[in-house]
Amino acid sequence: MPHFTVVPVQDNSPSNYDSLEGINWVDYRDTGQGGYPGHGDTVSSDGHGNHKEDSPFLSSSDSASKRNDFYDKNLALFEEELDIRPKVSSLLSRLVNYTNVTQGAKEHEEAESADASRKQVPKSPNMGTLMGVYLPCLQNIFGVILFLRLTWIVGTAGVVQSFLIVLMCCSCTMLTAISMSAIATNGVVPAGGAYFMISRSLGPEFGGAVGLCFYLGTTFAAAMYILGAIEIFLKYLIPQAAIFHPADIHAGSGAMLNNMRVYGTICLSLMAVVVFVGVKYVNKFASLFLACVIISIVSIYAGAVKSIFQPPEFPICMLGNRTLVRDLFDVCDKKVVVGNETVPSKLWKNFCSSENSSSAHCDEYFAQNNVTEIPGIPGLASGIIKENMWGDYMEKGQILEKASLSSVDVHGSMETFGFYVSADIATSFTLLVGIFFPSATGIMAGSNRSGDLRDAQKSIPIGTILAITTTSLVYFSSVVLFGACIEGVVLRDKFGDAVRKNLVVGTLSWPSPWVIVIGSFFSTVGAGLQSLTGAPRLLQAIAKDNIIPFLRVFGHGKANGEPTWALLLTGLIAELGILIASLDMVAPILSMFFLMCYLFVNLACAVQTLLRTPNWRPRFRYYHWALSFLGMSMCLALMFISSWYYAIVAMGIAGMIYKYIEYQGAEKEWGDGIRGLSLSAARYALLRLEAGPPHTKNWRPQLLVLLKLDEDLHVKYPRMLTFASQLKAGKGLTIVGSVIQGNFLECYGETQASEQAIKNMMEIERVKGFCQVVVASKVREGIAHLIQSCGLGGMKHNTVVMGWPYGWRQSEDPRAWKTFINTVRCTTAAHLALMVPKNVSFYPSNHERFTDGYIDVWWIVHDGGMLMLLPFLLKQHKVWRKCKMRIFTVAQMDDNSIQMKKDLATFLYQLRLEAEVEVVEMHDSDISAYTYERTLMMEQRSQMLKQMRLSSAERDREAQLVKDRHSLIRMGSLYSDEEEETIEVLPEKNQMTWTSEKIEAERRNRSNAPENFRELISIKPDQSNVRRMHTAVKLNEVIVNKSHDARLVLLNMPGPPRNAEGDENYMEFLEVLTEGLERVLLVRGGGREVITIYS
Repeated sequence: MPHFTVVPVQDNSPSNYDSLEGINWVDYRDTGQGGYPGHGDTVSSDGHGNHKEDSPFLSSSDSASKRNDFYDKNLALFEEELDIRPKVSSLLSRLVNYTNVTQGAKEHEEAESADASRKQVPKSPNMGTLMGVYLPCLQNIFGVILFLRLTWIVGTAGVVQSFLIVLMCCSCTMLTAISMSAIATNGVVPAGGAYFMISRSLGPEFGGAVGLCFYLGTTFAAAMYILGAIEIFLKYLIPQAAIFHPADIHAGSGAMLNNMRVYGTICLSLMAVVVFVGVKYVNKFASLFLACVIISIVSIYAGAVKSIFQPPEFPICMLGNRTLVRDLFDVCDKKVVVGNETVPSKLWKNFCSSENSSSAHCDEYFAQNNVTEIPGIPGLASGIIKENMWGDYMEKGQILEKASLSSVDVHGSMETFGFYVSADIATSFTLLVGIFFPSATGIMAGSNRSGDLRDAQKSIPIGTILAITTTSLVYFSSVVLFGACIEGVVLRDKFGDAVRKNLVVGTLSWPSPWVIVIGSFFSTVGAGLQSLTGAPRLLQAIAKDNIIPFLRVFGHGKANGEPTWALLLTGLIAELGILIASLDMVAPILSMFFLMCYLFVNLACAVQTLLRTPNWRPRFRYYHWALSFLGMSMCLALMFISSWYYAIVAMGIAGMIYKYIEYQGAEKEWGDGIRGLSLSAARYALLRLEAGPPHTKNWRPQLLVLLKLDEDLHVKYPRMLTFASQLKAGKGLTIVGSVIQGNFLECYGETQASEQAIKNMMEIERVKGFCQVVVASKVREGIAHLIQSCGLGGMKHNTVVMGWPYGWRQSEDPRAWKTFINTVRCTTAAHLALMVPKNVSFYPSNHERFTDGYIDVWWIVHDGGMLMLLPFLLKQHKVWRKCKMRIFTVAQMDDNSIQMKKDLATFLYQLRLEAEVEVVEMHDSDISAYTYERTLMMEQRSQMLKQMRLSSAERDREAQLVKDRHSLIRMGSLYSDEEEETIEVLPEKNQMTWTSEKIEAERRNRSNAPENFRELISIKPDQSNVRRMHTAVKLNEVIVNKSHDARLVLLNMPGPPRNAEGDENYMEFLEVLTEGLERVLLVRGGGREVITIYS
């Protein structure tokens, strides 16, 4: 079937991408930032790193000219949508013009001649599996370790354990390749290779962390290859080029390390210049470097076969069973015959103080042991593999010994130590694993070049797995051949001191050791150049995604897209590795970073497979989540096996980057697996929560905060959110809701703007939660919808927070306070707790700190313990932390106030709450004239407003006012005065025909006005209202007297009357109750216990 790989390239006309999955129509037109002439970004972005792979529809930029096509008579049913939903034929015709932009060095090579490339039609990718994946993977996998350290690993660990090391490393990379093949064939993999796969599968946090680890691993790999090249250069090619020389043969390796640092820095600088000048030179020489690797490996096999019949001559000189450094003497004997005379050899002179053999004082070990010469390369048919089967781990400075040779075990002089071949570092199985693993890396080379491939989804799996299979067979066979052909002491001789400073693997090769020396030198230089080329581009891909703000500068480069700043940083980091100057110490460092990268590739595949996301449809079928988990476990095990402290450091670095991206990085939505995992976990948790209501011990206020917005869609009282954040401290559920009055179809844009305004304010006030805006014809209906429907399953609100309707007395319209009371009734009916912060503008901001003061709780009636719990939760926040808690309760005349105080103190002790306790006695007293007068004024006002509403003229005037208001485009919100309960639509003008009857009725109405006024004066207040007002006045006096200086007063909120006619009086009672207090929180319980004395 036809295969499409779709990535946009630059065209003469800009392309429009319309995301139909989002709420708003968004124009994802590419801004072209960071690109280079003639080429689009490999992953097109909107300039902020938001990639366009989630935009499924392509609308033609010249849609006006194709308008006639849209109105096709066969598609008349869809003609109104064809401008945003193109015909299939249009979509496919545009897909033909899209191609995958190359990721490797090729596009930069073409960009060198920018003018020419502008005119060229983009070439279709035409590389097959062999050239595009298999050979690049071979070149990246085979490297410095094979030539410089594999013989030493075989000699130190033995054939069996070396086989195990190779098996572990190659199995790990094979399992990773299987996971990588599944991800790479699940759509297009543009620039960044492993970074792109992980970030799009596990999200920006994991992607950024692992991408940077992969970048550091590639950078340290460049340092390792350069150190390997310099080691070959100074040890085997031109030893005379050394600048620093040891003072004597007994001196340590300090001079060699300094030589490595100087030459490594020079080599790194030259390579960086080559990469900077033009990547095309690296690309052209890549095939030459690969040829060097292949020729070198073939020469090893040829030498092994030849050793069956004619082993190469590399004799080793042994003193007793100790191995001697061969280039410090000429003849392997204590005495030599010159003419007819036997004289002491040069070897004798090294160990004895005098040339006179009779009177000389010689080293004791030299005197008592014989000098023998054994073949360094016994050959494949010699059976030497039996001796090399098991390991011989050594400590630093331990002399290489051949166990099968006899010797007199006496201590020699320390002065002669430099004449023996000794171990330069302490060895162990774990150390060898860390040193060998880099020779198994490089499996990402195929996925990184997906843009060059004719059929990436077929070539990447086949080429990568074949390359790993080939390299694994080479490593396995090399382990066996080295163990079967080379003498054990030579294998353990890291630098070839016993074979006249020859490269050990070179002694086996045919036709000459120089084939391996020169071939390995060029291959390591080439691998170093490839690493220096790839690492900056990887960093550039991360920087362009804009997920790590401080890396933004590294997304820029030269006009042709060369990452100049990223190359500079890469050079500086690689220089750190070169200053370490030891190949054996750098190798485990990059092993950590590569292993972490491979670990997350396996994790990505496993997560996607287990979640069964609809987009997970890889063409590569031979994967399984169990294999991915096994690969992930092996990566983790290898990290801690090779170096547990490096593993902890690498994981710490990745963890810090993860947290940094989480808190500071840009928000990205890439459809990643972690988001899918979160959804699955959320679904599982919600189903578990559905089992029943939470236990009292787990109860905490899950808030629904009802906000009011002004005409400009700004939050009118931001301190409501401040209070919510202080109460929650980031725990539990917070839903912020608001109501827009109107029709949903017409107010959709306002809804989105309102949600965005609320979300911005939530971010400013650090409220972690969700936002929901409802459009309703009446505000009270919208609030009822929010109270009923907010939340999901077990994650529903149990507490409503709403503001006080300020100015309700001044308003002639009763809807403001009626909405408030209706909300109180709704929360009571839904068995929800209610909090009303009064004077919320005076509440502290998150930046204020109360250094002293009290939070006073007035516990008048028990409604579940909310009043006890809320101060405790507030005191968890830094604003209220220093405040102390006081609890007041009210005692009547027949109560024992002393016993009440003791019982309350005991109750608080059992609740584990620290608070001062006070019982306030309220004596029975006659109703004061003030109380009577307040009640009378309240009822007179209520009656007067009622009569005013009955006035016909007032009704007409009010209707006209309503009409005028509705002629403006205004937004109604909570407690708004624009809400209409009953709107009578009147004509433009009131046209009245004045008859004699109507004139008489109007006169009668006017004559009744003084009578209505006399009724208001003679009204007597209702006794129940007088009692309620008396309670409010008395309680207010006591509260103001005791808590006038409190930072916050918490108070039981009385319920509204059952009869709706007394609603206005209820508002007056609440006003009287809270008069004279700066900050008041009215609290009403939800009908269940929320605090317990039990553990």
